[in-house]
Amino acid sequence: MRPLLTVALAGAFLAAPAAAQVAPEATIAEMATTPLVKLEIAESLRTPPDEASIQVGTQARASTAVAATAANKDKTEKLLAAIRRAGLRERDIQTQGIRLQPEYDYVQDPGTRSGRQVFRGYLASNNIQLKTRDIAKLTGLLDTLTAAGADSVYGPNFSISDPSVLRGEARVRALQRGDAEAMEFARNRGFSRVTLLSVEEGRSYRGTDVVVSGRRVEANMAIAPPPPPPPPPPSADSLVAPGQLETGVVLNLIYRMER
Repeated sequence: MRPLLTVALAGAFLAAPAAAQVAPEATIAEMATTPLVKLEIAESLRTPPDEASIQVGTQARASTAVAATAANKDKTEKLLAAIRRAGLRERDIQTQGIRLQPEYDYVQDPGTRSGRQVFRGYLASNNIQLKTRDIAKLTGLLDTLTAAGADSVYGPNFSISDPSVLRGEARVRALQRGDAEAMEFARNRGFSRVTLLSVEEGRSYRGTDVVVSGRRVEANMAIAPPPPPPPPPPSADSLVAPGQLETGVVLNLIYRMER
């Protein structure tokens, strides 16, 4: 009898229309027995930066392009030598751009409203991007750059060399908040537990201040470990104030309420 039953079942599946094979959508009454909770949780941590980027430049003017380039080359070589003596690694020193351009003066013709451009010479310039991980000595590095002949200094731009540790801790805290907030919804509607169905991470971000969306629920939440210890602060007479940077994540969570 078993072979006959197998054939009958196979025939039933073949005879079923294609539309019948699609699972029907849950009714409102069915969804009400195990409703879903959708949350967007943003969590972040602040820590002092541990690296800084600086852009420095040299310039030289001369009546010919060859002379301007040679003069700027000498200034750049002296600046690079000072940077290396300051202890920066070769991989943290990068040329960003070399430019050579003519310069003109606008001269007003006497007795008229018109004027003309008069060639003045050439301007050669070189920009160098630096990165240092010694924040406490950043002011001394800036003094070294200007003393070595830097004509322009832009920065510093602070950053965190490895934000993955902070993002990982932010994820832990975001999931803890999500669990706590989903349980609050569940208890308010008479449910006893929740099951996490989906986790989607939004865009990680970095800012200069803490912005946490939503309400923090502390009940039944384990205390998360603190972030890594910050580097030692710069000296009190330092020109530079690095402040703190924010690293965070945004999680989109879906929970199911259950009895």
